[in-house]
Amino acid sequence: MPSSGILLVDKPGGMTSHDVVARTRRAFGTRKVGHAGTLDPMATGLLVIGIEAATRLLTFVVGADKTYRATIRLGQSTGTDDADGEIIATAAGERVAAITADEIAAGIAALTGAISQVPSAVSAIKVDGRRAYDRVRAGEDVVLAARDVVVSRFDLQGDRPGVPADSGAVVRDLDVVVDCSSGTYIRALARDLGEALGVGAHLTALRRTRVGPFDVADAAGLEGLAEAQPLTAAEAAARILPVLPVTAQEAVDLRHGKRLVGQRARLEGARAAAIDPDGALIGIIEPRGADLKSAMNMPEGAS
Repeated sequence: MPSSGILLVDKPGGMTSHDVVARTRRAFGTRKVGHAGTLDPMATGLLVIGIEAATRLLTFVVGADKTYRATIRLGQSTGTDDADGEIIATAAGERVAAITADEIAAGIAALTGAISQVPSAVSAIKVDGRRAYDRVRAGEDVVLAARDVVVSRFDLQGDRPGVPADSGAVVRDLDVVVDCSSGTYIRALARDLGEALGVGAHLTALRRTRVGPFDVADAAGLEGLAEAQPLTAAEAAARILPVLPVTAQEAVDLRHGKRLVGQRARLEGARAAAIDPDGALIGIIEPRGADLKSAMNMPEGAS
């Protein structure tokens, strides 16, 4: 039987997230593989992948906050807001060079905290059942609705003025670190910062280093995928949620869809990972009135 668990993979550039899923399927000999949060082909970094029964845990990972390292190029705008798109506007090098550190700091500050963000049109967001990027490629004019996101950290790590671009233009590269809520588009942050500074901007590099409690430092590279050891469902769930130990009989009851009657007080938050005396993940439980009930059950022997 193929391994079941949560695998952390460091995606290289030039591949889609689906490509990594396909490689994982081959490495682990199963079709039942999914991931929690797409990375653009240009981007590198952490993909959280579920294998076999542990794919059920991905629902509880998708909404986690994330950390990215990125390079924002001031002075050029592209059709996709990143380096994969064609350059559609270039600012004068003198104008880019004249931007002060205070202006950059103010632009970043305005994009920090709870903000309303219009995602890039070339994105995987569905519009009337079709991906936005498919509509753009078909020649449609796509304007996505703004969404509320939270950028809890937007730190400038480096400012490299006078960088020569491939086109011969003189641009300016900003190296940044961003902590943000799920659904935040770093490409859109780059675009909006460039617009605020009056010179345009796009991403030239993007790396996801964290998804919730999972860090890219613990991830396997593609070359070592076949030897990689996934986290067990119980290990992964214990990182994502508080743990609620349950007795062997309670584990049986939960697996059979029964409630833990009158046990609401045992749960402090909205959900917890129910783990039995053998260390197996029984499922994710949540309150129902004064009781506790499974929101998701793991198949027996799979955790």
